[in-house]
Amino acid sequence: MKRFNIKAFDNGDAYRQILNRIWYEGDLFKVGYGSEETETKKLHVSIEIAHPENRPLIDDKAPCDMKYIQEYALTYLWCPDPMEASYTYGKRMHEPVDQVAEVIRRFKEQSMDRQCTIIIRIPQDILKNSCKEPPCLTVLDYEILDGKLNCETYFRSWDAYAGLPANIAGLQLFNEAIAKEIGVETGVFILHSKNVHIYKRQYKLVQELVEIKTNKPVDVAAMVRNMKGPHVKEIIIDESKNSNI
Repeated sequence: MKRFNIKAFDNGDAYRQILNRIWYEGDLFKVGYGSEETETKKLHVSIEIAHPENRPLIDDKAPCDMKYIQEYALTYLWCPDPMEASYTYGKRMHEPVDQVAEVIRRFKEQSMDRQCTIIIRIPQDILKNSCKEPPCLTVLDYEILDGKLNCETYFRSWDAYAGLPANIAGLQLFNEAIAKEIGVETGVFILHSKNVHIYKRQYKLVQELVEIKTNKPVDVAAMVRNMKGPHVKEIIIDESKNSNI
């Protein structure tokens, strides 16, 4: 089993790094039971994202947009109602105990509390006739360090191409909502999975994404120097004033 620790600057960086690692170094794994019995490439990974709050929350090549992320965070994470699904993470986080409210309450009382863990999976999930597809997300563990709410989570199984970018972005919005209630900012986001994977049907999509040739960075100063017209001097002055952008 190949295991990697990945340090990423933000969510987009994490997405690109994990797809590259899986594509070039992933182990072949034939799924024998689950929602999709097929060939996959997979790795055992821990991802540490230093700035999960950076916008945009998702990479521009991910197969989802912010409208979907917002709906996912609201209907599948924050709200307890099951909607059309047999369960949602939100329902399990709020029932039979409102774990989200308790995390907020406890941190307000004592910021150095180390027992603020939200559990998604339940014992009955191990029974095949109880739940055909038990939750991929199993636990969210919180800690406040240096005035910031850090989160560590575990996925038993994780679709790297389509699920991972939406999960990370949606969970970041969820964490920001909790942090706001506590009165702090979000900090580092650490995610673990023994089986983060891409499906065989996604191979071509992932290959095209990881093999995209990165163009040479645009030299804005050179572009300005080569521009024609009376406004060139003004643009150059503006550029020097904003050199830290």
